[in-house]
Order: sequence, then C-alpha cells, then structure tokens
Amino acid sequence: MRSLLEIDDLTASELLQVLDRSEQADLSAVLAGKGAMLLFEKPSSRTRTSMEMAVVQLGGHPVTLRSEEIGIDTRESAEDLGRLFSGYGSIIGARVFEHHKLQRLAATATVPVINLLSDEAHPVQALADLLTIRQAFGSFENLTVAYVGDANNVAKSLGLACGLVGVEFRVSNPPGYGFDAATVAQFDQVGASLSLIEDPHQAVAGAQVVYTDAWYSMGQEKEQQVRTKAFAAWQVNAQLMSEAASNAVFLHCLPAHRNDEVTDEVLDGKQSRVWPQAWNRMHTARGLMHWLLTDGAA
Repeated sequence: MRSLLEIDDLTASELLQVLDRSEQADLSAVLAGKGAMLLFEKPSSRTRTSMEMAVVQLGGHPVTLRSEEIGIDTRESAEDLGRLFSGYGSIIGARVFEHHKLQRLAATATVPVINLLSDEAHPVQALADLLTIRQAFGSFENLTVAYVGDANNVAKSLGLACGLVGVEFRVSNPPGYGFDAATVAQFDQVGASLSLIEDPHQAVAGAQVVYTDAWYSMGQEKEQQVRTKAFAAWQVNAQLMSEAASNAVFLHCLPAHRNDEVTDEVLDGKQSRVWPQAWNRMHTARGLMHWLLTDGAA
C-alpha cells in the first residue's frame, strides 16, 4: 500500500506513470462498489469537485466530510480517524491545516491516503501542474519554470515535481518569504535544479512557464495589507510576461486575487492555461487513485 503525502513520495518513473494514466479516459473501475473518504478541514471548490468526479469516474462513491463533522484532534484523534475510515473506504483523501495531522492519520490507515493540501505540501496540485506543462510543450525537456511570489506549499510541491522530471525551477520572492533550509535540503535530495532569485524580472527571463499563487491564503487574511505591500513588485503583469520565452504559458493554482498577484490581462490572456490546469486536477486525481490502487498496491 502506498500513500501520497508529498510529491517526492513518488519516484520520477512513478510520477510519469501517474501522468500517463491521467490522460487515459478508459481506466478500469477500481473503485466499483467502494467508497472514497474525503476529509475537508479546509474547504475548497476545485479539490472537492475534482476528487468527487474522479472517484465517480473510477466507479466509486465519494463520501465528503467537513471540518465540523470530523473534528480532527477535537472530536477524534487523527490516528483514530485513520483507523475508522479505513474500514469504510478504499482510499482516504484529507485536506488539513497542519501536515502532522495527515502524517498521523496515514500512520494508522490501512488504505492509501492522499494529501489534498496541508500547510507543507500540495502534491495533487503539482500533478495537475506537470500535466498541464507537458500538454503545452509535449515533454519536459529543456524547460524552465519561474515561480514568482510566496514560496509556500504550492511552490514547494511544484519545485520538487520539477526536480523529479528534470525541469529547471526558479523562485523569486521578497525577502522573508522564501523557502526555509529544510525545504532547500529536500530539493537537494531529489536533485532539483533550484535557483533562488530575488529579482522577478531576472527569474522570469526566458522561462517557458511563469507561475504564481495568491499572496495571502486561507488563514492569512490578517496579513493581507502587509503582504500586498511586500509583494507589489512581484505582480505578474503583461510587462513581466513579455520577458519570458515567446512561447511561455502562465499558470496559477487558483483562486486568484485578480489584479493583486496577477492582472486580468495575464489571467485571461492567450498565454494563460489556468482553466485546463484546473480541469487537470480531476484527470490527475483519477490517474493517481488508479495508480495507487493498482501498481502502488503491488
């Protein structure tokens, strides 16, 4: 049995297998007559919809539970929830605030566990990102991804994924909003080509993919004014996009704070791939669950 708590739980070969499977529309119904337990401590429109649809496409029944229904470590411990839901479903997905809750849940679960987002990682988003990039360019050869903005959980998983498939990864952020030493060490472990570049224009120059995320996320609303001021020079606008490669595409995990981290002109422009990227969340969820329940269980 395998779980996916961070993208480097997969090898490079396994990651490519998941991406290949994500593009197959005729996968076997590995969840026929079975349930998938989807636990949401943090709400999400894309994650819930994509996971529920992917479960249905694999023949299963999604059971979605909100925070007030599960109460991780308030109503029941993470460990007990892992034991409980292993008896109801053939797979567990959990979207949590703190990563340690996911680790503890997975430690007692007897079915695969998927991290649907934690404060440390967002591997299902990274799968959709890579699939979108490969669809745009045909392969991962000679590509550079420039991530402009907060070096958060999305950036971490994306960078690790890029490292696994040999894509150069550049990160540009204001001082104080970069990766910590432990994250940089994790990049080294997967052999990632990581460049930390403060100047966003230098980071984007010649890159085939320009990526950003919200400057403040759920739970950081009190920091909105401080972060908006700190990140002002890191906005992805038409000028910044013009400094990327002529065939560059723009990605964003959504939801976007329009005209903060990205302007309408870029988000809605011809270089934007944000909607195929969002739709790929469903396709990669389907491919990942199928892989975990077949090859990953071997």
